[in-house]
Amino acid sequence: MERWKLHPSLGLLAILLTCCYAEVNYCFASRAKSCSDCLQAGVGCAYCAEETFNGPRCDELDRILAHGCSKASVITAESSLNVKMNKTIDTRIQQSQVSPQQVSMTFLPGEEKLMDVEVFAPTKGPLDLYILMDFSNSMSDDLDNLKKMGNDLASLVRNMSDDYTIGFGKFVDKVIEPQTDMRPVKLLQPWPNSDPPFSFQNVIKLTGDSTHFISELQKERISGNLDAPEGGFDAILQAAVCEEKIGWRKYSTHLLVFSTESAFHYEADGVNVLSGILPRNDEQCHLNAQDQYTEDTKQDYPSIPTLIRLLGKHNIIPIFAVTEHSYTYYNKLKDYFPIAEVGLLEEDSSNILQVMKTAFESIRSKMSIRAENRPKAFESTFFTTDGRTAEYGAFNFKPGEIGKFRMRLKAQQAIDGELVCKMNPEDKEGTIRVKPTTFSSAVNVEASVLCPTCDCEKTRLRNAERCNGNGDLVCGRCQCHGGWLGNFCNCSASTSALDKNQCTTPDIKEPCSGRGDCLACGTCVCYNPDQFEGPYCQFDKNQCQRYGGFLCNDRGKCIMGQCSCQKGWEGSACECPTSNQTCLDTKGNLCGGRGACVCGRCQCPDSGIEMSANCEPNFQFQFGVCEFTRSCVQCQAWKTGEKKDKEECDKCPFKVIMVDELEEEKQDLESCSFRDEDDDCTYYYTTQPKTKELEVQVLKKKDCPGAGLLWLLPFLLFLLLLLALLLLCCWKLCPCCKSCWQGCLALLPCCRRGRMVGFKEDEYVMRQSLLTSDHLDTPMVRTGPPKGTDVVRWKVTDNVHRGPNHPQALIEPNPKEMIQFPISLRLNRLFSENLSRPESRDAEQLHMEVADNLNEVYKQIPGAHKIQQTSFRLQKNAGKRQDYTIMDTVLSAPRNAYPDIVKLTERNVQSGNFRDLKVVPGYYTVASDREAAGAVEFQEGVESVDVHVPLFVKDEDDDKKQLQVEARDVPLGIAEIGKRFVNITIIKEHATSVFSFLQPNYTYSRQDRVANIPISREIIEDGLTQVTYRTKDLTAKDKKDYVGKEGDLSYSPGETQKVVPVPLLELSERDGLLEDKKIKQFVMDLSNPRQGAKLGRYPRTTVTIADQPEPSVMMFKKGMQNFSTLDPAYTIPVVRTRNQDAPASVKWRTKKAQRFELSGPLMFGPGETEKNIVIDPKAHPGPVKPETFQLELFDPSTNALVGERKTTNVNVTEGVLRSPDVDQLQQKAFTNPKATSPGGRLLSPANLKARATGPRNIHLNWDPPPGNPAGYKVKYWIYGDPEKDAQVLDVKTPQAELTNLYPYCDYETRVCAYNAMGDGENTEVVSCQTLEDVPGEPGRLAFNVISPTVTQLSWAEPAETNGNITAYEVIYTPIDDDLKPVGAEKKVKIDNPKKRMLLIENLQSAQTYQYKVRARNSVGWGPFRDATINLASQPVRPLSIPIIPDVPIVDAEAGDEYDSYLMYSSDVLKSPTSSKTPSISGEDYMTNGKWEQNFLFPGGSTTRNLSASSSPMSTLSSNYRGGGGSFTTETHTTYMSGSGGPRRQDMIGGGVHMSEVIMRKRSENRGYTDENIRDSIVMGDVTSQFPDLTPSGGFSYSGVQSSSQSQFSYGLSQGSRARTQSSDVNEALSSLDRVLRDARLSPGVPDTPSRLVFSALGPTALKVSWQEPHCEKSILGYCVLYQLLSGGEMKRLNVTNPAENSVIIHDLLPNQSYLFKVKAQSQEGWGPEREGVITIESAVDPKSPLNPVPGSPFTLSTPSAPGPLVFTALSPDSLQLSWEKPRKPNGDILGYEVTCEQLHGGGKPRSFQVSGDNAETSLIVPNLIENIPYKFKVQARTTQGFGPEREGIITIESQDGGALSQYNNQSMMRREVFHMPTEVTTRTNVSHTMLNDPYFSDGMTMTSQHTETSGMVSRQVTREVVQRTVTGGSTVTKRMFYES
Repeated sequence: MERWKLHPSLGLLAILLTCCYAEVNYCFASRAKSCSDCLQAGVGCAYCAEETFNGPRCDELDRILAHGCSKASVITAESSLNVKMNKTIDTRIQQSQVSPQQVSMTFLPGEEKLMDVEVFAPTKGPLDLYILMDFSNSMSDDLDNLKKMGNDLASLVRNMSDDYTIGFGKFVDKVIEPQTDMRPVKLLQPWPNSDPPFSFQNVIKLTGDSTHFISELQKERISGNLDAPEGGFDAILQAAVCEEKIGWRKYSTHLLVFSTESAFHYEADGVNVLSGILPRNDEQCHLNAQDQYTEDTKQDYPSIPTLIRLLGKHNIIPIFAVTEHSYTYYNKLKDYFPIAEVGLLEEDSSNILQVMKTAFESIRSKMSIRAENRPKAFESTFFTTDGRTAEYGAFNFKPGEIGKFRMRLKAQQAIDGELVCKMNPEDKEGTIRVKPTTFSSAVNVEASVLCPTCDCEKTRLRNAERCNGNGDLVCGRCQCHGGWLGNFCNCSASTSALDKNQCTTPDIKEPCSGRGDCLACGTCVCYNPDQFEGPYCQFDKNQCQRYGGFLCNDRGKCIMGQCSCQKGWEGSACECPTSNQTCLDTKGNLCGGRGACVCGRCQCPDSGIEMSANCEPNFQFQFGVCEFTRSCVQCQAWKTGEKKDKEECDKCPFKVIMVDELEEEKQDLESCSFRDEDDDCTYYYTTQPKTKELEVQVLKKKDCPGAGLLWLLPFLLFLLLLLALLLLCCWKLCPCCKSCWQGCLALLPCCRRGRMVGFKEDEYVMRQSLLTSDHLDTPMVRTGPPKGTDVVRWKVTDNVHRGPNHPQALIEPNPKEMIQFPISLRLNRLFSENLSRPESRDAEQLHMEVADNLNEVYKQIPGAHKIQQTSFRLQKNAGKRQDYTIMDTVLSAPRNAYPDIVKLTERNVQSGNFRDLKVVPGYYTVASDREAAGAVEFQEGVESVDVHVPLFVKDEDDDKKQLQVEARDVPLGIAEIGKRFVNITIIKEHATSVFSFLQPNYTYSRQDRVANIPISREIIEDGLTQVTYRTKDLTAKDKKDYVGKEGDLSYSPGETQKVVPVPLLELSERDGLLEDKKIKQFVMDLSNPRQGAKLGRYPRTTVTIADQPEPSVMMFKKGMQNFSTLDPAYTIPVVRTRNQDAPASVKWRTKKAQRFELSGPLMFGPGETEKNIVIDPKAHPGPVKPETFQLELFDPSTNALVGERKTTNVNVTEGVLRSPDVDQLQQKAFTNPKATSPGGRLLSPANLKARATGPRNIHLNWDPPPGNPAGYKVKYWIYGDPEKDAQVLDVKTPQAELTNLYPYCDYETRVCAYNAMGDGENTEVVSCQTLEDVPGEPGRLAFNVISPTVTQLSWAEPAETNGNITAYEVIYTPIDDDLKPVGAEKKVKIDNPKKRMLLIENLQSAQTYQYKVRARNSVGWGPFRDATINLASQPVRPLSIPIIPDVPIVDAEAGDEYDSYLMYSSDVLKSPTSSKTPSISGEDYMTNGKWEQNFLFPGGSTTRNLSASSSPMSTLSSNYRGGGGSFTTETHTTYMSGSGGPRRQDMIGGGVHMSEVIMRKRSENRGYTDENIRDSIVMGDVTSQFPDLTPSGGFSYSGVQSSSQSQFSYGLSQGSRARTQSSDVNEALSSLDRVLRDARLSPGVPDTPSRLVFSALGPTALKVSWQEPHCEKSILGYCVLYQLLSGGEMKRLNVTNPAENSVIIHDLLPNQSYLFKVKAQSQEGWGPEREGVITIESAVDPKSPLNPVPGSPFTLSTPSAPGPLVFTALSPDSLQLSWEKPRKPNGDILGYEVTCEQLHGGGKPRSFQVSGDNAETSLIVPNLIENIPYKFKVQARTTQGFGPEREGIITIESQDGGALSQYNNQSMMRREVFHMPTEVTTRTNVSHTMLNDPYFSDGMTMTSQHTETSGMVSRQVTREVVQRTVTGGSTVTKRMFYES
């Protein structure tokens, strides 16, 4: 390949390439400033030291060579691997061994090495067992039992090992207060018959003498201490570090049995401060001569990490034998150790030997590999022999056998952005000990990171000529002196360096070619380095030569305008392979020995013989070998024939050989025979290809016949000549019959061969991303005489690459489905430029003409709509018609109308008319969404025309799809079809590999220590490839919860998976012992796939760190299993649910079986959900008899539970003999063992499998049963629904495709076969969940208008979540009256899907905004729900606003970044001065903390006082003063968690009525879970407001009250009405304004503090904030009062600084209600108080002293949305509405609420109540209006409330489009929705009868309904006109129901 060259004067190329290099790699990206920096950047980096080199000096080796650097000038570095000691394992030595023993490795940064390791564990290897026992007084009975079991203990150890030692130690605690009673008497003997207290003492050193051990143990006595936790950690540390004192041996397995019944003290747990011990533990041995610990009172306990490290260092495996009292502590502690066991002791330790035995067996079965003392710069991964990454405990090395594993050690390139070569030496080198956890032997790997330096840096050429004397030449590059710039130090750092003319050349006029910025000294920095490069950005990386349509043939990269080819390819477009394999012929010769191999193809000599592609003679190519050699054989052998002249005969390419007898016919021998025309004799010969020429052998003797009918030949020739003359005369005399004669001539074979048509190309390969059109113009050519016209019909078929059994091919589309049919016609009209502009007059007129005529023609198609999307264009390469107009349009019609549309179109095209529209015959195209048909015309003299082929490009296309275009026939003309097919291949994105995470999320516990994240690679074209990974914080924080990882993964050829280990960090010891910990999450992203790879389905995965992972639940699949005595095996399935990502295990055993007693473990791997227990009944003694026995599951692993089906009954019945054929089928799994076939019924199909293929599709396949089934019935239904509601699908093949399913929904299915005898047996039920889809739009938006510039926006969850909602996005934009934006839109992303509420402040006053909300799940964003509102036009709530902590708050005046202005209310108030955008409760429209209404009526007045308290305790007081007296009513409603009862006091006739209702929470005992626990504030609200009615005369009162409803009636006397209704209302409103305006306090006294804000800072801490009240004088300070709502001390906080308007209170109790009061002070005194009641609900441990009140908040679950709405028109004004019940009813459906309203307003909304719980419900809706769109909404209702809405829009269209009369009634509906944490349903009925009511006209009803359910509050007010039967009557209805 010719190498590109650059002029030496372009000296800034290296700097340019640094900016513009396209392929990102760590060598190039390192921006290495020196040779050493380059080599230290990572493995594979190379440096070019050649002086004249102009490319990037630091890059990968192959790239540097491709840029032109000579090999001799390339500097690289290599690492090393040296095995220093490798002794073969000797299995005769009974001790643990490893091989190799000593290895030395050096690594370049980023390099990884593999090493195979062998290990050997002896059958009974050396064992050291040290028992460490708690000697506190409570363990006295345990010590006595251990003494009694001395001999049994010795026997147990002997069974464990043939070479053992056993020792004993004891511990209590530090001998100091407060751990020990320091009174002298207690120091001598803390308990009767006990020893003095001590910390730790080594009693019996490890010994092999069991008799000595038993005798010494009998001498021990118990001791004692004070507090419950013991000092066992001191003892464990001393037992580990005092190796000689304890007696640990070097090559033995070290076990430490730690026995206690108490918890433990640990470092800095607080007791050390009380005892005055502050120094840390020094980790040294401090045992005196009596083996007692001496430093117990001088240093602290060790920490847990210290113990883990020291026990691992000394190869000690702890076994914690503890009682139930402390089991949970040690079970959690065990998980922090690499290997440890915990056993549950009886209270007296009577089972300690069994605990030790079980633990030892478990330890031996859980073999794991560790890399100890690993430096920070290294990562290690271990693999099993089959290449799988090994999880913890995955190595199952059998004792006595050699086990093998593979270790991969990798040196990281950088850690936290710091290159490893810049790190401290101890972080990048050290000796790593690699060993199994139970071994003391290890492979010692001396690993170090190699940081090479270049020798050329030591030889600096100062003031080099190449550097123009202004710099030094170092390793081929210039290092400039001060003041000089450029690659060659030829540019002075002066103002002239900025001259942009330096960035141009004579050929490039614009600086940097207009593609970059011109920097100093003529340096160009390209705008888009991925596309442009070169010193002047003059090269486009997409403009290199292409081959086959692919850039550089996809075999190279475009560098500096030329292709840099991969290894094995060359040529200007990398089109030539460098090997000659493609030039070898069938015999292995290069080009048949005749030609030359050029660019992978043979160039053959022109010898006159037709050659194959590899220069082999190819006589069959055109005429055949016999026909080719005939004339030459004839002239050479007999001197006859057409070449009988010697001159012509000498030109023959071969010489004949005359033989007496021809050879027998064989493979490459061709026999030929011809008749010689000269003598009518037949001659014979053979041909055989040789290496250089063709060998021809001719038989000497001819075969001559006798005399024949030769005289007939002249006569026949005469007749043929006569016929030709007659035809010629007819042709000349009758031109009009030309076409007829052409048809006649076409019948003649001799004429038909004269003209052929066919496609020019064989195949197209295109990338979808590079397509510029959805059509392809492929040329069709015509050969032969171009006279006459030929019309060729063609068709194209999509997805021909899919076989008949492809899942998509098996899905038959709905024939009634409406689809679009694109249609193209050639109009008999020349094209003009105006037709390309749709707005032009010519285009409009022609558009109308086309529409009128085509609509009239196509109305013959049933169901066809009118055409649309009509446009006009030209068609190039259309012969003589290319100037005519092509019309494109779209016809919508049913799918099954396609054949009729094609026929109708073709018929009209042939006639030349579409009604009155003239078209050109011979051209049309009709397409659907999967096929197309058309015709093209060759006019006379035309040899080529284009076929306009649709490509059917769709999002759901396969990654590589194929279309086939076929030339079908020639209906007009005499041409034959030659090349009939052309294939079009469209590649979505050509990828050599596809990288993806296996799952979108993983869950790990901190006890796992490492989160191993697998990254899979799907190989399309094998080879080397890379991808970048990186972790990112969510709720988990790097360096706190985990260690962040980023880097590149390199995959070798054939490698399909790699694992990225992410270390998980421990919690602090204090946090680690808390029971409730917040779940943390982080994400890992894939990016930058290289070497032609791309990212697949899961480019991101979310990792959840769950400190207490949800346990798996394992149980039997069925409660009863039935088998027969003839069954070869009993297979009992066990299923697992929940937490399926972690491994889990459970044990099983049989019960009550007659012939066997079996048990065993059942291991579930990650992702496995079902396992089988298989019992072979014939493997046990005795005959197989009918019986019934049980299987039981028990002893699950620590992360699992046994479910409700803990046992299953196995029923074995007497079997019936079957035919051998059936038995054989059953053994092959074609027959269900439990199915029988009585009377010819079919057995059940086998191996039913279900797989989700999309959000709405499930693919099923199964094995057919024996027999001849006529078909199969597939039943499927939603999980949880009864099977009787299942849908049935009838199929004929053993597979089915379920379509139109709900996304992300669990389905159950079963299959049966059927024949003439009926249905066969059903299969077992198989479950499958469909894939996720984007969510639907959120529920209706609700606005809580707080002020003209502040609103609280809330919304409901989408009715169709189609997955798990992960986030919401809110966009709000100021708009004008035309709904056009007048300002920038602002976005808010809410990552917590439970926070469906947003508080927006600082909006523009009186400005209309459009609000849009959409939801997102793992698939993507759903559609928007939008609403438009102007806050200034809405009423303001003059009451406290319930603000829940963590509700997002945004400031509309903030910046435009996506999340820059997003904060939460729990964060807003953390500064002492608060924020300008706090969450608020309360408003400034109140006076003295109350909202006062004072209405003056004739004869009386009404005053309404509503308190401003935002609390669960609401006060409503009303004063009625009439002519006959006054009446006052007060209602107090208080929420309490205790019991309560109603209390009531009445005074009638000018008295007081007081009603107090104390309500009790539903649940007193509430359990906490780990999920979604947060501190929350629960705030109440005054539920509603309504005007009070004042009588003009006396009144009467009557009341009825029950536990569920209160109803009061007021009867008032009738009086005369002095004014009209409107004047009364106006005066009342004016009076209200005066009251609000005039109600002022005395001047100088502060008003009530406003905007009271509460924010939870923790379970016991709260921040209270407020806004400064109005005051005419300066505020001096504030006072905050608070007390428990249930009573108690009133606490007071004084704030003396008036600038501070918030306080933090820390001494609150969780789950308690508090009353807060805030007031302000001035010189004139204290102002009125602002009150508020608040509860901090927190999931504090119920055992904690901070939580005296048990319980937790409960949540209610409402039903999901009903199924899709189905509309059936019954008449022009009525329809039937049907829907299915919700998929997740979450309870019994009580009924549905249906609302109907006009879509664009007008009319009144109507609602219907529908009862019932049917699978499908319907409702007939009458009185609709034609041609008006209606919106219907349906909600389901349970005892928990209403669920989300299902919406649908329908229009009943009429033929004439008229509208009927509208309703006379008017209606108004207002609905507000905002979140609340409790459920309250309130309905209040208050009935008044009066004649002078100034508010409500006759016949009006007002209903207020207030509903709080499932965390939401819904207020709905409906005002409607009703028919009254009493003249002048008025009713106000308000119903109240309380439920909590």
